[in-house]
Amino acid sequence: MADNIRLEVVTPDREVVNEMAQIVMAPGSSGEFGVLSGHTPFMTSLKTGAIHYRDESSKDRYVFVSGGFAEALPDKVTVLAESAEKMEDIDPERAKEAMQRAEKRLADDRAKEKVDIARAKAALERAVVRIKIAGL
Repeated sequence: MADNIRLEVVTPDREVVNEMAQIVMAPGSSGEFGVLSGHTPFMTSLKTGAIHYRDESSKDRYVFVSGGFAEALPDKVTVLAESAEKMEDIDPERAKEAMQRAEKRLADDRAKEKVDIARAKAALERAVVRIKIAGL
């Protein structure tokens, strides 16, 4: 069996994950990438999405991330995210409410001049990804 790799996911506020993993998959800005032990070093920006990793006991785990950067080394993956939440910490009802608020902002033609469209679309994307991860 291949060696494990350390996964560290941190935000400006806290450490979200610090554990060994068999494989780490993350949403790179140019597409999803996977890292196993011994991977060639690289660094990339991240888009909003899910980090999927298999822990030492072969259990699949998921972490929501919103932007940031990832560095892969032969023995470690470090993710510096703007925000991150483990699957079990996501509140599906709160995410659904956020999705509904964003959809309402985007659909209200009378408020188009007052609404920051890019910000509303980003909020919608974050809510949709959280809902997806919570449902896994």
